[in-house]
Amino acid sequence: MASGKLTSADSERFERPVFSAVIRPHRSLSPQGFRIVMVLVCLTSLVASIPFLVMGFWPVAGFFGLDFLGLYIAFRVSYRQGEAFELLELTPIRLLLRKVTHRGEVREWRFNPLWTRVNRQEDDEFGLQELTLTSRGQKVVFAHDLSPPERESLADALGRALADVKRGY
Repeated sequence: MASGKLTSADSERFERPVFSAVIRPHRSLSPQGFRIVMVLVCLTSLVASIPFLVMGFWPVAGFFGLDFLGLYIAFRVSYRQGEAFELLELTPIRLLLRKVTHRGEVREWRFNPLWTRVNRQEDDEFGLQELTLTSRGQKVVFAHDLSPPERESLADALGRALADVKRGY
C-alpha cells in the first residue's frame, strides 16, 4: 500500500464485519406450545359450555367461542410482530443499523464508526432501559426488544468492537 492504491485484500478487510448482531423480539411460547395452549383452551371452553347448552343458554357457548377466537387472534398478531428484527453490522469503515418491521418495511442508518457512540439510559431499579447510537447530532434507539441484561451485554460487546475499530482494528 506504499503506492497509495487500495488493493483487493485491503478492500476486503475494510468490508469484513468486525461485529454483527441480529436482534429479534423474544417470544416465550414456541409454535408447539401455542398449539398445546390453544387445544387446552378449546377443550376447556367446550367442557365449560356444555352445562349452559343443556340448560338452554346456548348463547353462552358462543361467547366461549368468541373468547377462544380472541385469544387465537392475539397470539397470531404477537407471532406476526415477532418477525421484526434489527441488524447491527460494524466494519472498519461503517456501522449499519437496519430495522425491519413485521410488514417487511426497512429503515437503515449508516454511521461512521469513528464518530459513533453507544449511549445508555439506566435506571437504578430496573437496569439498562435504552440504548442509542449517536453520531454527529443523529440519535437512533436500538435493541428496544431486549431485556435489560441482554441490552447490557450487547452494549458492552458493541462498545468494545467500536473501540477496537477506533484504535485501528
